[in-house]
Amino acid sequence: MDYNSNRVKLLLPEYGRNVQMMVDFAMKIKDRDERNKAAKTIISIMGNMYPHLRDVSDFRHKLWDHLAIMTDFKFDIDSPYELPTKEKLAKKPEILPYNNHRIRFRHYGKIIESMVQKAIEMEDEKEQSALILMIANHMKKSYSNWNKDGVGDQKIFKDIVDISGGKLTIPENMKLRETQDKDFQTKNKKKSFHKNDTRKFPKKR
Repeated sequence: MDYNSNRVKLLLPEYGRNVQMMVDFAMKIKDRDERNKAAKTIISIMGNMYPHLRDVSDFRHKLWDHLAIMTDFKFDIDSPYELPTKEKLAKKPEILPYNNHRIRFRHYGKIIESMVQKAIEMEDEKEQSALILMIANHMKKSYSNWNKDGVGDQKIFKDIVDISGGKLTIPENMKLRETQDKDFQTKNKKKSFHKNDTRKFPKKR
């Protein structure tokens, strides 16, 4: 019997061996016009295998690239797109630089540090106080998401001063929103929904 394990390994197995056999046959066609017609027919068949991708803008471009790969980049045809080369395909992408910036309070995130820095740069005390209040409320909400026991206002104020390196002063009588407010309760409601829902899981008798 002719087992697939004994056959030549497919370059793109997702298209199957029959499509690969069509490609191999098309490569042997000597007449260039006939070879181009065969290539377009194969592209059409390949596209019909993935109809849900027809609306993707670069889908047909990818099909022609795949056809080139299946011919080991040896198919001499008139492609509507610039076909890739083996060297270009094998080229490794450039290494992306990672952000190694140390975040002192990870549960608040990098954005909070940026906002605190913006508050430091503000000259108008009224605007600065408004921004500090907004930052503090957001920090309290973020802290409450990770700590079910809640957090006091003084802890949040201390963290803001620490993040600013002592450059910010918390205005007197500043009061933050309570954790019982709707904004703070949203997460807890989602957690307790399934626990209190007895309709889906009736008690056994």
